[in-house]
Amino acid sequence: MSGQDGRVAAIGEEYRIAGYALAGVQLHPAPDATAARQAWAGLEADVVLVLLTRSAAAALAPAAAGAAVSGPSGPLTAVLP
Repeated sequence: MSGQDGRVAAIGEEYRIAGYALAGVQLHPAPDATAARQAWAGLEADVVLVLLTRSAAAALAPAAAGAAVSGPSGPLTAVLP
C-alpha cells in the first residue's frame, strides 16, 4: 500500500453508479460521452480511484486508459462489469 489518502469517484450512467454513494463514492453522473469527458476533466486532485461504467470507459479511452495521459500519479481506473 502506498499510504496515499484520497477519494473514490464514479463516472457513468446514474442508475449504474447511484448505489456507490452509500459507500461514500463521489458520483459524477454522465448520460453521454461528452458528460463523461467533462466529469473526467473535472475530477479533483485528491481522487485516487475512478470507477467507470463501460460506456464511460469507452468515451474516455484513451484519456483514462493509462499513465501516458494521466501520469504515474493519476487516478487508478476500474471498469464496472
